[in-house]
Amino acid sequence: MKAYTTFLLLLACEPSLAFSLQASQRDVSRTALFSTPGMGERVMENLNLQPPMSPAAGGLAAPGMPSAPERVNQGPMNGNTSWDMATPVLIQGNSLRTWSFDQNVKRVQLLMRTGGRPMHSNVELWHGPDNTPQKIGLYVEDGNERPMNAVIELPKGPNSVAVFNTGNLEFPLSAGVQPGSEEPMDISVLKTARTIQGGALHTYPFDATVQSVQILLRTEGRPLNARIELLQGPNNNKQVMEVYTEDGYDRPFYVVIATPGSGNVIRLLNTAPLEFPLTASVEPLEVATTFDAMSDGRTFNDINIY
Repeated sequence: MKAYTTFLLLLACEPSLAFSLQASQRDVSRTALFSTPGMGERVMENLNLQPPMSPAAGGLAAPGMPSAPERVNQGPMNGNTSWDMATPVLIQGNSLRTWSFDQNVKRVQLLMRTGGRPMHSNVELWHGPDNTPQKIGLYVEDGNERPMNAVIELPKGPNSVAVFNTGNLEFPLSAGVQPGSEEPMDISVLKTARTIQGGALHTYPFDATVQSVQILLRTEGRPLNARIELLQGPNNNKQVMEVYTEDGYDRPFYVVIATPGSGNVIRLLNTAPLEFPLTASVEPLEVATTFDAMSDGRTFNDINIY
């Protein structure tokens, strides 16, 4: 009788044991799916689960994960991604591409990058026949890590922007020029301004948490001639710009330079004679909130700068 009773108890418990085993196996298989690339999202969708909130979406960073960089100085920007809006075109080595704008366009944003190769180019603003009121000579060691992101002012009449890829045929670049805001640039947030006399040199060191730097050069109506260098280590130029502007008041020069890594120094030289000083504002734009954010492999985000 005792043996029969024990057998009945085992039969009664067998479904619950089977259910617990199946549930355990389902948990194990679900864990395996989550560890497989592309499979975790499908399981979460079938089970009506919500994905973990990422720091970029406004949530808290997971333990041990770097938080997203934040802008400590907004500058004349709205923070929207602009590379796709500019409709970039591919410019082969030793090739020229022009963009024409009517008198209603007061400023444009210039975007240039490569696939990781060096970038050599000349950018010119054409205003009428044989009149070039602004020129920019550019060299970048890595056009993907440090793309070109600048503003060109168009205060008078129809203008054309010309981008000439001076590199070899093996070094193409992508460039886009899009119209900017019709309102004047809001430069009031750039608090630090320094007068640099003709022939004078000034350096601006930045620590490793600074992800990008904004630079504004202007004069009181005189010509502007300057050389901007990004150094990382002794005499190691990562980016060089030669800037000429016919009138530094009507056409100030504004640019954002990506500064990934550590040991970044902006070196600014007024290449004009002593009689032509300029006013320079060099400030951080994006600063990482934690030290770990410096080494997460991020690249410079495309941003609107008008």
